[in-house]
Amino acid sequence: MHALTQSFLLVYAGLFPIVNPVGSAPIFLALTSGHSEATRRSLARRVAVNGFVLLLGSLFVGSHVLTFFGITLPVLRIAGGLAVASFGWLLLRDGVEPSGGGPVDPTAPVDAFYPLTMPLTVGPGSISVAIALGAQRPEGATGLADIALLGAAAIAGLAAMGLTIFLCYRFADRMVKLFGASGINVLVRLSAFILLCIGIQIIWSGYSALTGGHP
Repeated sequence: MHALTQSFLLVYAGLFPIVNPVGSAPIFLALTSGHSEATRRSLARRVAVNGFVLLLGSLFVGSHVLTFFGITLPVLRIAGGLAVASFGWLLLRDGVEPSGGGPVDPTAPVDAFYPLTMPLTVGPGSISVAIALGAQRPEGATGLADIALLGAAAIAGLAAMGLTIFLCYRFADRMVKLFGASGINVLVRLSAFILLCIGIQIIWSGYSALTGGHP
């Protein structure tokens, strides 16, 4: 039981600070502010499911995919960090205004995968962490049954992460209701700046791993 709890907490606690659904909630709300509450609720559910599937795939097959294509984790961090930093910079510079400059059409379909799922919610940082966790051999696993139980506990951790994403996005309006339009804009810009810093940090960690910490 202790090993199962440890496996659950390792996955959830390892991913929570990087996925950071609480910090991403204001951005999600701002990007979907022109749509109805029902649409935002549906998007929150789809983003949570997409995030769970991405993390699940990264946890169990991510390391094998990287090995097949000859890609190392440091290279993944650099490439993914560039994507996160680019998205953070665009959001910091332009805010959440539509690219066409006009109002958002509430009836227009919204892509729940890009950028809401990736890179906003599940970015290269969380993917690389999930891959690293999946590449580790479970401690105390002496047989196939033990490995299966630990794998189930890890899946439960991912499910808890998906539920956290859904709740934070589903009730994002209540989280920022007291701030008003200007307050939301400030929160979005601040979150975008943090996202930019996270992207640069991911790039730096990948570069440091490739060069052994030497410039």
